Amino acid sequence: MPAEPTSTTQPSGSNSGDVLFVTPRIQIPRTEFRWTYSRSSGPGGQNVNKVNSKATLHWPAMMSMALPVEVRMRLRAEFGNRITNEGEVVIASDEHRDQKQNVEACESRLVQMIRAVAVPPKVRRPTKPSKASNARRLKEKKHRSETRKNRRTDE
Repeated sequence: MPAEPTSTTQPSGSNSGDVLFVTPRIQIPRTEFRWTYSRSSGPGGQNVNKVNSKATLHWPAMMSMALPVEVRMRLRAEFGNRITNEGEVVIASDEHRDQKQNVEACESRLVQMIRAVAVPPKVRRPTKPSKASNARRLKEKKHRSETRKNRRTDE
């Protein structure tokens, strides 16, 4: 009996025409996604030996026009370990017994990743302590010093 292939590549199926909504500014066409399915190591008993329920999302994020350039750069900086040398984001899920649920889990992780870098970080502007706060600090230091000095026994 010939061995059954353990991995298949398919477009995202019925959702291939719509978009993945991330933010009002970022919407990714699902046609950019490439999916691979393989046998899962997760729960399911003998089911894991028969069904390709593990879903792996491949998305060429660094080439995608759906992502603004600055978001792409922050994505690479923050999640570089999930991006291949070719600029492809790879996310896998085998936590569910159902292939469709694993696809949804991959998509939700991708949305979380992009939302985490979609808003630029606030620029920290260094500030100087006020004169009053500086005076309070010095006064407190002098007070502590006096307290310690008074504890000493004179020799």
